[in-house]
Amino acid sequence: MRYHLSLKALLCVTTMLAHALVCQTSVGAEAEISESTIESVKELKQTESVSDVKGKRVKIGLALGGGGTRGAAHIGVLRVLEKEGIPIDYIAGTSIGAIVGGLYCAGASLDDIEKMVEKKTLKHAYFTVPLWFRVAVVPVFFVPRALGYPRYDGLYRGKKFANFLNKSVSAENQKIENFKIPFAAVVASLGDGKSHTITTGSLGRALQASSAIPILRRPVEMNDDLYVDGGIVNNLPVSEVRAMGADLVIAVNVDEKLSGHDMRQLRKIGSVGNRVINMILCRVDSEQIKSADILIHPDVNNIGLLSLDKADAYRAISAGKTAAEAKVEQIKEAMLKFNEPKLDASEKLAPTE
Repeated sequence: MRYHLSLKALLCVTTMLAHALVCQTSVGAEAEISESTIESVKELKQTESVSDVKGKRVKIGLALGGGGTRGAAHIGVLRVLEKEGIPIDYIAGTSIGAIVGGLYCAGASLDDIEKMVEKKTLKHAYFTVPLWFRVAVVPVFFVPRALGYPRYDGLYRGKKFANFLNKSVSAENQKIENFKIPFAAVVASLGDGKSHTITTGSLGRALQASSAIPILRRPVEMNDDLYVDGGIVNNLPVSEVRAMGADLVIAVNVDEKLSGHDMRQLRKIGSVGNRVINMILCRVDSEQIKSADILIHPDVNNIGLLSLDKADAYRAISAGKTAAEAKVEQIKEAMLKFNEPKLDASEKLAPTE
């Protein structure tokens, strides 16, 4: 009887030990699987995070400043960016910057834009008749006023210029909203005195308004407002192109550099007025320059705002190329820096021994 009880107790104890051992093994396996799963999830999450960051290419915006004939430098800058494979995702421009940038976004090739400069078709469309002749017949402009038909001040209306620009691109791309590269033309409102951007509607009208130099050209009626050349309030639209979605903003400033100016050039007719205008533009541009990520500033000194000399235009294009080439490495480094993986603390792997 005692033996039977002892054997029964032994079996009971053995069963309990076996059950405990199975439970312990099961719990241990579950713990091991759980820890392994957690580590795998962490690794997967980290891998996915890095992939996502690498997959997000930096969005580059180009701010093209105003400056008349000096703005031919924008052509040279764009050539270098194309050659180096630096993509442009957004463009905002003022005056000549809007003209070059708008045509480019509308699909016009740089060769076509340069031909407009080379053959002076762009200048002839802007100055439909020689400036001296317009000035000579100024008294005639007062006749409509005398007859009770007042008009806005300006030697040129600009409608032929707008039509020329529209005819320079495909019918589809005569509407800004159809562009593959988002574009904004900067104008100044005579209504509220502020800077505005035109991002939809007729390309020709937008560029006509953005380059409507006061007194020289009549203001343009658009969107229940009256617009003139944006350069008087916002000549280098850095903040505008950043607001469009750009991560990295490249600003192209075509103002003359105030230092190192050849004072003998100021003896030329109109040179003092040109110098004063440039001083004003430099002041207007100073704040926008501070917020640019990359600044390209071609050497366009001694090129007049309204120069009709083909040599000046070519010198500006060459200056644009030279200035852009000097910034290529800086641009590429900025692009790489933006695309570097940035992981949250929770996503970083624990250090291994």
